[in-house]
Amino acid sequence: MGMLESLFGRKYRRPFKRKDSDAGEQGRALEEKRALQYNEFQTSEGAKRRQQRQCGPVMSMSFNFAVAVGIIISNKFVMGHVGFNFPVLLTLIHYVFAWFLMGILKSLSLLPVSPPTKSTPFSSLFALGFVMSLSTGFSNISLKHNSVGFYQMAKISVTPTIVLGEFILFQKKISIQKVLALIVVSIGVAVATVTDLEFNLFGACITLAWIIPSAVNKILWSHLQQSGNWTALA
Repeated sequence: MGMLESLFGRKYRRPFKRKDSDAGEQGRALEEKRALQYNEFQTSEGAKRRQQRQCGPVMSMSFNFAVAVGIIISNKFVMGHVGFNFPVLLTLIHYVFAWFLMGILKSLSLLPVSPPTKSTPFSSLFALGFVMSLSTGFSNISLKHNSVGFYQMAKISVTPTIVLGEFILFQKKISIQKVLALIVVSIGVAVATVTDLEFNLFGACITLAWIIPSAVNKILWSHLQQSGNWTALA
């Protein structure tokens, strides 16, 4: 190296300096390009995730509302106009079809993969199934003997019962904003259905018997879902 430097001097070293400088600039440009592409990818993916988090609950609530209204109207039509006077058997048909549908969706891998769940005691599962069957059975019997308006009025009272039950069992409180929203929604449904209040003594008794199991069902389901890390379709 000393001989080369003595022979060529600065002319020997300049090309290497230019090459090193060019390589460094190219490397920095490549890194900047990669960083820009990564930031664009992260930004688009983050926007998609935020959009999914925002639209997911709205779509789920809308779908649940549409399905609930469709089931109520269909059940009332079957028991009122078709003449199928077996509300408990109708409840069993609902559960059988739901079980088959979940099995088909699971076999086609259309259901989301469930996260690891904690072991749930059999007594809790039995209590949930028992209360759920009582709630759905009484619901269809109430719908058979009462009008849809009276059924909806009774359904309004389930939500305050849930709030009271969660406060008694878990000391859970809700904010004043939620209380006001609940009052506004209850008044709106009451005004919309006040002209369709038809019921008899047996139907009213069944409705009163339905409110408590329905509230307990939702409280127990929510508690087990949170404590056992269940999915929505568990």
